[in-house]
Amino acid sequence: MGKEVERKFLVSSTAWRNLVEADIRIRQFYLAAAPGRTVRIRISDGVSAKLTLKFGSKARERDEYEYPVPLAEAEEMLAFALGRVIEKTRHHVRHRGYLYEVDVFGGALAGLVVAELETPEDVPDEMLPDWLGREVTGEQKFYNASLALGGIPEIAA
Repeated sequence: MGKEVERKFLVSSTAWRNLVEADIRIRQFYLAAAPGRTVRIRISDGVSAKLTLKFGSKARERDEYEYPVPLAEAEEMLAFALGRVIEKTRHHVRHRGYLYEVDVFGGALAGLVVAELETPEDVPDEMLPDWLGREVTGEQKFYNASLALGGIPEIAA
């Protein structure tokens, strides 16, 4: 088990694009979701899949369990997806030694760009990159399960 300690931000400019180290095309969907817990399948670059279980309702910290799943079985489980399948490209961007995951959403969520920072310590605001917009940590409407199961949030960086 790992602890997921995460902050989320809307992205306010494209300045991060010149700093991209890697990108991953992701399709993910939820098999179960309830307050404080989710069960998700994520397919990365069409070649690998993982089952992820998340527990907890704290805005910044949750328990997370992850397991590889055969790709063919993950594709079969698409038939059991709740809500919409999330399509996004995740870009890895480093700033001052921290890895940011910048998710550019496609499909019904096109136009939404969210950056996540997973780190065990608090990063002071002056250490954050200028291209980050409003922090949305704890705003459920910007969490992937809500994006899959609910409406499209108003995007305002």
